[in-house]
Parts: sequence; structure tokens; C-alpha cells
Amino acid sequence: MFSLQDAGRAAVDRHERASLDPDDWQALRRQGHRMLDDMFDHLETLGTKPVWQHAPSSTRALFDAPLPIEANDLAEVHAIFRENILPYGSGNIHPGFMGWVQGGGTVTGMLAEMLAGGLNANLGGRDHMPIEVERQIIRWTREIFSFPETAGGIFLTGASQANFVAVQIARCRKLGRDVRAAGLSDESRLVAYASSEVHGCVPRAFEMSGIGSDQLRRVAVNARGQIDIDALEQAILRDRQEGFVPFLVIGSAGTVNTGAVDDLAALRHIADSNDLHFHVDGALGALGVLSPDLAHLFAGIGSCDSLAFDFHKWGQVPYDAGFLLVRDSEWQRQTFASDAAYLSRAATGLAGGDWWPCDYGPDLSRGFRALKTWFTLKTYGVKALGDAMSANCLLARRLAERIEGEPALKLLAPVALNIVCFAYVGAEGTIPASINSDIVERLHAEGRVAPSLTHLNGQPAIRAAIVNHRTRQQDIDQLVHSVLTIGSRQDLPQC
Repeated sequence: MFSLQDAGRAAVDRHERASLDPDDWQALRRQGHRMLDDMFDHLETLGTKPVWQHAPSSTRALFDAPLPIEANDLAEVHAIFRENILPYGSGNIHPGFMGWVQGGGTVTGMLAEMLAGGLNANLGGRDHMPIEVERQIIRWTREIFSFPETAGGIFLTGASQANFVAVQIARCRKLGRDVRAAGLSDESRLVAYASSEVHGCVPRAFEMSGIGSDQLRRVAVNARGQIDIDALEQAILRDRQEGFVPFLVIGSAGTVNTGAVDDLAALRHIADSNDLHFHVDGALGALGVLSPDLAHLFAGIGSCDSLAFDFHKWGQVPYDAGFLLVRDSEWQRQTFASDAAYLSRAATGLAGGDWWPCDYGPDLSRGFRALKTWFTLKTYGVKALGDAMSANCLLARRLAERIEGEPALKLLAPVALNIVCFAYVGAEGTIPASINSDIVERLHAEGRVAPSLTHLNGQPAIRAAIVNHRTRQQDIDQLVHSVLTIGSRQDLPQC
């Protein structure tokens, strides 16, 4: 007869079998090593593969499968990844990738991500060493950008989130902590200022904050793509006369379209004269201060009140690793800290610790982004990272020189950092500008190099953003050769 004791043992057995750890750890080790070797092989041979290739319909169909109910063998799942995901990535790790602004990552960062996944730490708070690693990165970023000891910082998904958080901090500084509960009144009439070339995430940040993107004044730029200082001062004066409340000015340390760096020292002066929070969007270029060749371009960046940037771009940390550095960490606490019974603190034990990141930003559950950043900085050192940035900018200047030496090509904007915008115009300079969008599509399909498309003065432009540490002169030569070859074909659509 089946007894209650037997039922209890069966329940215990079912519970023990419910663990998701493997029964055979040795078999898992072998499979894990195969998976790691596959990634090493892939990274080692990147240059022999296409930058990007279109996934066939049969591959896409595999991912329209029903929800798995029963278990599948890890080796079989890995095989699906190896054959149907790995060959069809976005291409940003490839040396020929020059689209948008995306870092290439490193093997060290990949391995650190594996370690972080195994540790599976939640960096919302409490007393554990992953928190100390993030605090170490904050201290290092203070040193990199010459911020004071009062400065704080926090990892976020990227500069888009960091810019949004900075808007929240600036709003709270101007209106006080009570705005968190009361919201914006009809009388607040907050306005802010940035260049017309500011990244699209900034107006979106104003929309998400409830201030509204109409309250962001987008100021004209000069011939170098920098915010026009005189026009900015006139805009602030006009707003004050009309009863608005200026509270924030945003500078760009590398505009996304052309890489222009605003006059940050002048923006600091304007902020001081008008009682404005001075924020810098440095997603594209801020880490260029690590290069002795480039640091002078960012004069004044250390004077800003907050700085958004991405370790996953020029820092070459695997996605994602955005960061916000703030001149006074108390501004962060004023904006985000709140009491919750389930987050009660203690003097000792796991609930201890004197720095909980959830008090300094919007997230409670947070991954261990700091570890891959720490590994990258510790392993390579900032000198090597700075040298890689200098090499990117040198390649950009060489590309610009090649373009100016080719009658069929035209440089469309000054090259301030690592972004080159140009167009195929034909030998006579009469090819329709729209032909450049076709050229970019053809380049992507061929898979040797992959720039992106932008628009300057309403015209399509080929945009090469050289961010990857793997990119070499041969990739630049391939880009020029391919654009000239495709552009000269008679079968291109004529507009």
C-alpha cells in the first residue's frame, strides 16, 4: 500500500529533479568548451566572412516555432544558434562595419559577460562585491573626466537612458524634490537648449519626462556643425522675456551625424550666467579624452554637471554598457531615492552596504554591466583604448583625403572625429543625390563593408562611422573602391 511516507518521498524526489542544474556536469563542461571554441573561431576569422547577410526565409521560419514544453538537448539548441543565428548578426563586430555608431566588443569583454552571467548578481543594492566593482568604475570615470570627489555615476542601458535620467535630474534641481510627487505645474514653463544636430533620444527624453519635446529649443549650428553660441544666447534671452524658465543646456561631445564637438567651455559659461544645468551627451565621442591626440577637442567636458556616454562604443565593451556621470551624487539621490519597506537597510549583513544604486537611478533590478567594463579597462588599459580611438580618427582623415582626391566623390561635412559623410556624384558631378541610398543598400548586400545612410541638408549621404578597433586601411580602401564601382554601374536606377 502506498503510504503517506511514500508520498512524501515522491514529493521530495520531484522537488530534487526540478533543479535546472545538469545531472552530468562533465558532459556540460564538454559542451560548454565547444560553445566557447565556436565563438573564438568566429571572432578569429571575422574578416573572411560577410559583414552582413540576409537571413533566408527557411532560417526565419525556424523562429516561428511554438513555445517549447519539453526539454531539448543543449547541443541541439547550440547547433541552431551556430547555423541560424551566428552567421546572421548585425555585423558590428566585423572590421568592415562602419554603420551608425557601434563598438566592436572584445574577446575579454565576452568572457567577462560569461562570468557575470554565471554570478547572476542583482546590482540594485545590498552588500556584495559586484557593488564595489561598480563603485570602482565610478571612481575611474571621475578620474578620466576630471570630476570632483562629490561626483557619482551609474550604469544604464545606454546614452539614451542616461540622457533621459539627466533630464530628470536637471528638472529636480530646478524645481526641487517636490516635483517628483506634484508633477509639472502649468506655471513651470521649463525650456532647454541643444543644437539642431542633437541625438534623437534627447527630444524623446523630454517627451518621456512630461516636459514635452516642444520645450527643447533646437539651436542652429555653425559651419563646423557646432551649436551657434550667439544664437543660443539670443534664444535664452527671448525665452526669459516671454516668461519661460530656462533650466538646462545640452552640449554634444560628438554629434551623431558628423561627429562635431560643441564649444563645451562656452556652454559652461552660458550655463553659469543663466543658472542652467549643463549636460553633455558624449555617447559618440566623450571617451576620446583617453587619446592624447584627441583630448584637446573636448576642452571643457570636465566642467559639465552631468555626462552621458557609452562604454559599448569607443570603450569597446560588449553591449550594453551606458553610463551617466553626475557632478554631485546628491542630485541623483534627490531625484531617485525613495523608501520601501521591502528594501529596508541594515547596519550589517547582506541588507547592509552604504551605496545602493537604486537610490541613484531608475532601476532596482540591474545586471552586472560593471564587470565587463572592469575587465576591459583592467586588461587593456586606457592607453590601448585611446590608441585605438586615435587609429579610428586617422583612418577617417585618410578616407576624407581619398574622397577629396576622387572626382566622382564629394565630402559633405568636416571630419572632426571618426565620422565621414560623403556622396557619389559621378565624374561630372551630375548624378542625382538619391543614388547614394541605392549604393548603401548594394554595399550591405555585397557584405564587404557596411556604412549607413544619413541625410545632410535634405540630401542622402553615405556615412562611415569608424568605431571598431578591428578596422584597417584595407577596409577603408574597400569602401572607396566599392562605392566607385557600384556608382559607376549603368544599371543603377536613375532618378
